[in-house]
Amino acid sequence: MEGNREKLQAEALYRRGNELRKQQQWADAINAYEQAAALDPQSPAVAAKQMLNDILAFRCNDYYNP
Repeated sequence: MEGNREKLQAEALYRRGNELRKQQQWADAINAYEQAAALDPQSPAVAAKQMLNDILAFRCNDYYNP
């Protein structure tokens, strides 16, 4: 029963991370994904966090801050 609750919490955190990502609140989205992954290592938040880290690493901030 405890594992099921953790999976539900992880799912909620994953969805929250997605909403934060859409709002371009990168740090908060990553934190939500990390919390979800800690609760459920099989959560799609693991891949989402990696994807967001890759995007932010690739992004050239000089183009957005002239």
